[in-house]
Amino acid sequence: MILDKLENADRYVSLHPAFAAAFQWLREQAPGGLPAGRAEISGDRLYASVMREGGRGQSAAKLETHRRYIDIQYLAAGSDLMGWAPTGQGLKSLGYDSAKDLEFYTDEPEIWIPVPVGHFVIFFPEDAHAPMAGTEAMVKIVVKVAV
Repeated sequence: MILDKLENADRYVSLHPAFAAAFQWLREQAPGGLPAGRAEISGDRLYASVMREGGRGQSAAKLETHRRYIDIQYLAAGSDLMGWAPTGQGLKSLGYDSAKDLEFYTDEPEIWIPVPVGHFVIFFPEDAHAPMAGTEAMVKIVVKVAV
């Protein structure tokens, strides 16, 4: 997991061949004028999901992972609270949905991380995360980067 400001994103482009394109696209979209829904970047290799909604609160946020995608979650407006736990500590899975590339867990996050506007968090497949745990309205752009 990585948490940083969008202005520092170039520090991380060497971690994946598609990160440079993902961060460039995010810079062009900020502060988040896109409508809610899927935004095409480069087909299924690199796309974004734009959310304009309120947070669910900590009690409703569930840990999840993805096997085929890395998430870059960027806060264009508002703020979020995200939970995190490493998958290597025997989390209890509710099963993997390959069609959605989504696996939920019954465990609680190990830590909660406040994420303010202008910041992004990168969640790799080994990072279980519980997004949208804040309680205020937000505009979040989640860039999905194929592993």
